[in-house]
Amino acid sequence: MASAAEQLASNLNFSTFAKAEDLKKRLWFTLAALLVYRLGTHIPLPGLNPEAYAQAFRGQAGGILGLFNMFSGGAVERMAIFALGIMPYISASIIVQLMTSVVPALENLKKEGEQGRKIINQYTRYGTVILGALQAYGIAAGLESGQGLVVDPGWFFRVSTVLTLLGGTMFLMWLGEQITSRGIGNGISLIIFAGIAAGLPTALAGTLELGRTGALSTPLILLVIIVAIAVIAIIVFVERAQRRLLIQYPKRQVGNRMFQGDTSHLPLKLNTSGVIPAIFASSLLLLPATIAGFASTTAMPSWATSIVAALGHGQPLYMVLYAALIAFFAFFYTAIVFNPKDTADNLKKHGGFIPGIRPGDRTAEYIDYVLTRITVIGALYLVFVCILPEILVSQTGIPLALGGTSLLIVVSVTLDTVAQIQGHLIAQQYEGLIKKSKLRGGKRGR
Repeated sequence: MASAAEQLASNLNFSTFAKAEDLKKRLWFTLAALLVYRLGTHIPLPGLNPEAYAQAFRGQAGGILGLFNMFSGGAVERMAIFALGIMPYISASIIVQLMTSVVPALENLKKEGEQGRKIINQYTRYGTVILGALQAYGIAAGLESGQGLVVDPGWFFRVSTVLTLLGGTMFLMWLGEQITSRGIGNGISLIIFAGIAAGLPTALAGTLELGRTGALSTPLILLVIIVAIAVIAIIVFVERAQRRLLIQYPKRQVGNRMFQGDTSHLPLKLNTSGVIPAIFASSLLLLPATIAGFASTTAMPSWATSIVAALGHGQPLYMVLYAALIAFFAFFYTAIVFNPKDTADNLKKHGGFIPGIRPGDRTAEYIDYVLTRITVIGALYLVFVCILPEILVSQTGIPLALGGTSLLIVVSVTLDTVAQIQGHLIAQQYEGLIKKSKLRGGKRGR
């Protein structure tokens, strides 16, 4: 028998959406916020020579700058006020999550509920300021070291650049929080999604232009399209896949009445780590190429030049390390965000148990056993989804925005956003049913 939520979801239609006034306001607010973000990616940083910077960026587009440019929606390419994007906030969030697993004080805060979460979020904001300031100063120093990139080098340019870029990151962090609370949710993810999605039309047009000029053959372009569609289908299937553990609750007596024991499920996602492994692996592997691009090749020793060449985009060593790092971060990040011991303790506290498994440590061991095995599948899925398009990107020269990481982020955020919209519609329809039942009850009382 379908649950009440599933029955409500099956009854959703266009008329339900048309009556959802609160959802419409949230959607309009989200679109307005994303429009503000896109406008900010076109406001250039003051004090730069645009032509010299554009020429310098083209020489570094294949390194980590190209990856950051994809995540920032082209802001790095234009060195706009949002060039840092939201990445310092994501890095700070991951660092704080790591620290909650090793620092007892932060671990206790995590268990304190809403109040503890607010304090942890505040620490994340402080971390964002520190990381953003360091990265902004690094960008300012790097721009000054370039030939003719800065109109008037000096401390005034460095300070103004740090304040501008850090202010842009903090504004995006605030904007993401507003989208989460006043919009349709997933504010930070939607900002990253908007940046990548903005580059997809240009990437597609660039691919078709390569086909028009003869750089890419028509069969190869068709192969790229087929692979992209297949990858999207795989992402949709796996991101919605769950391993559900049956949870039973014993019979309970309230007063003189005996209530039958209930059953539910503990859903374990096949890919618990999300897109973080792909982002981290790409950043680490592209870092040597970016450093080598800024450094003089004559000043580098021969062994360093050989390593950089072997780690070039599309090289066999690059692919092997890329796959290994994705698999490593898939397990590492899953262990950070999901604690089987805490889950088992919560089940025991509420009287729930897995049939055939003793509550407590045995339940934690069983959950960890299942989670480890489905993470193997999730890691293999991430490696396949990221490596296959990466091979096409490196071998054919199609834009980076059509790679596996970008498709993974776009599809995952789209699925989450659709789920959020459906949740708002179900909540409104449920409220409508409650109001109708109250009105009927009032009429019967009369």
